[in-house]
Amino acid sequence: QVRLAESGGGLVQPGGSLNLSCTASGDMRYIKSMGWYRQALGNQRELVASVNNRGSARYADSVKGRFTISRDNAENTIYLQLNNLKPEATAVYSCNAYMTCVGEGHDFWGQGTQVPVSS
Repeated sequence: QVRLAESGGGLVQPGGSLNLSCTASGDMRYIKSMGWYRQALGNQRELVASVNNRGSARYADSVKGRFTISRDNAENTIYLQLNNLKPEATAVYSCNAYMTCVGEGHDFWGQGTQVPVSS
């Protein structure tokens, strides 16, 4: 079992910045990647950014060049730096940890943190 604790959400003005963090605890042996997803009202959940155990990151096209994901392996923590935020980035951002074990995959989720982008 893996537990994820997020922090850093909150109201931000358009063009502003925010930093989200997510700390994992529990059995991390089979975790292959961690990342951030978001879900805006009325939309499906979508990947924002993820980073695997080798440090390779991937991003949604809509955030490339503005968002940066990083990880601190010693602290089992990932960060998401959100810059130049746009109103369409308003969503609930959720931390994800993906594990594989004996050929099966499983997702763990944080409780989510709200990021409203508004003036």
